[in-house]
Amino acid sequence: MLKTRLKDYLTQRSRNEKRLILIIADFLLLPFSLWLAFSIRQTSIYIPEGNDWFSFFIAPLIALPLFIRSGMYRAVLRYLRRRFFVTVLISTALSAFFWASIVTLTNLINDVFPIVLFYWLISFALVSGIRLFSQSLLYSKTSDNNAVKVIIYGAGSSGVQLAPVLASQANFEVKGFIDDDISLKGWSILGFPVMSFNQAEPLLKNGLDEVILAMPSVNMSRRQQIIRTLTPYPVKVRTLPALIDIASGKIKAADIRDIDIDDLLGRQPVAPNAKLLPANIRAKTVMVTGAGGSIGSELCRQIIKLAPTRLVLFELSEFALYTIEQELETLIIKDNPQIQLVKMLGSIANKQLLERVFKQWNIQTIYHAAAYKHVPLVEENPASGISNNIFGTKLLAEQASKHNVETFILISTDKAVRPTNIMGCTKRVSEMTLQALTEKLSGNANSTIFSMVRFGNVLGSSGSVVPKFREQIAYGGPITVTHKEITRYFMTIPEAVQLVIQAGAMAEGGEVFVLDMGEPVKIIDLASKMILLSGLEPKTETNPDGEIEIQYTGLRPGEKLYEELLIGDNVSGTSHPRIMQANEKFLPWPELQILLESLEKNLTTLSVDDIKKNLTTLVDGYKPWASNQNDQKNLFTHENVIPLTQKATKTL
Repeated sequence: MLKTRLKDYLTQRSRNEKRLILIIADFLLLPFSLWLAFSIRQTSIYIPEGNDWFSFFIAPLIALPLFIRSGMYRAVLRYLRRRFFVTVLISTALSAFFWASIVTLTNLINDVFPIVLFYWLISFALVSGIRLFSQSLLYSKTSDNNAVKVIIYGAGSSGVQLAPVLASQANFEVKGFIDDDISLKGWSILGFPVMSFNQAEPLLKNGLDEVILAMPSVNMSRRQQIIRTLTPYPVKVRTLPALIDIASGKIKAADIRDIDIDDLLGRQPVAPNAKLLPANIRAKTVMVTGAGGSIGSELCRQIIKLAPTRLVLFELSEFALYTIEQELETLIIKDNPQIQLVKMLGSIANKQLLERVFKQWNIQTIYHAAAYKHVPLVEENPASGISNNIFGTKLLAEQASKHNVETFILISTDKAVRPTNIMGCTKRVSEMTLQALTEKLSGNANSTIFSMVRFGNVLGSSGSVVPKFREQIAYGGPITVTHKEITRYFMTIPEAVQLVIQAGAMAEGGEVFVLDMGEPVKIIDLASKMILLSGLEPKTETNPDGEIEIQYTGLRPGEKLYEELLIGDNVSGTSHPRIMQANEKFLPWPELQILLESLEKNLTTLSVDDIKKNLTTLVDGYKPWASNQNDQKNLFTHENVIPLTQKATKTL
């Protein structure tokens, strides 16, 4: 009861009032510390006589100014750390030294050394103790069965900073640390036990809600290994961001985030080639089409860091253009205020607008990321997809050549390989257009260098399964997967863009660059991992008590079970270990031009079936989507998909 009343009283006091209470407490504790030191020296209760009272009176008068000067009364009780107690140790030592000097010079006390030593240690203990007691009284948590029971994986500096922050919050209960360092086994840090993984396993099986990875500097492979180890246990796994993202230097509870898909599938990045990255960008005028999209916006961020003279943002969506412009303006002001940012709102199919842009801004490098990419939507709207993806790219490439653009890099897709959908066909025809233009212009001085970079899905892009799965889990399911055998290649957006920039710098004209996407990922496995790492269990026939059901909805129009990156086996390596070069057939410009003119002329009048027939003539290997899923599986079997690195190894 008394403790509760005292807590209520102190809680209602202002910070200045609490500070005054601490000063009064120190003023009383210091003479008491000195009296206790005398008593210990005499091994009996000390009773001051004569001038001895003066030595007790001057003790707080010496110490309190030192305490104020050292900032002891500015420290916030809730966040007391080791550094604060070092300050107390030094301040009490200095106050004891000055007190001993005065009483020795004034001959108040003889044989002062034992007394001053006891005085220093006792005053340090009592001054620190009153603060620890106040902290415990004011900020101790009442028992809460609903508190999230947490263990922190990693007892390094990040974990040690995080533990008291979580412990001070009523909705968290910290159970300790897991750490791989054997030398820490059995130790306690800040009152929390440090355990090996084996020691923590009983807690992981029953008694924990969350594991927080507090190892922001660990490499990707080790992070993924830890996540795989935790996946079988019924705990939610969250993490701290990379060290570079913790800008303040002080870790907060708000820094904790859910496991990113990058943590599950991302790879340890390969160091970029310092010569390739700036080659087409530094001190140049660069244009990015589709600048507000997932790939386009990341291209813009990385381009800004490479110091172009001017960056032209070309975007059809007003909101997307506004959003990326606001972000880039902040980056430019911070890092490269000399860069000029140009915003162009419009379509790449607008010839007059393109003419004006090229004449006005003297574009030197183009990264062409603008395209309709959503397979089912383009399948239902083929005329729009073809107009934008094929004829928009053709117009942009012709204007680039006409205005002597130095370099043109097309962002392509693995769906261009033996496509079963119209979107994939449009991207393959776009590739063929650049290949044919390169052949047509070969031998011309200062002709534009056209190249294209082909890769698979990027993590977290618009339309990606990952944010969809996360949203479905948050709503309690079900998670919808089109087919239990469906697989996809994945790469992080920053890695893909960095490789695109480097590939474009290697181009000499007409190359189809293919990024090494690693191993394909089964979507059902991805969904299951996301459920488990949310602290839930998939609901299956063998586990009917699971929380999240996975439902199969059937392949969507134009969708493959397995994506490929190459049409044939004719692939060679480049100077970069993750960039390959495909050598693939294309139609010569005169022949391609005739077919494209015929398609464009009849685009608005042709039926979908007629459009597909035309595309079959244009694109080698195009097989319109089979509505029967068994037929679809026979068309693209997993055994026919050879990893890109194996193909490149054969060629090399």
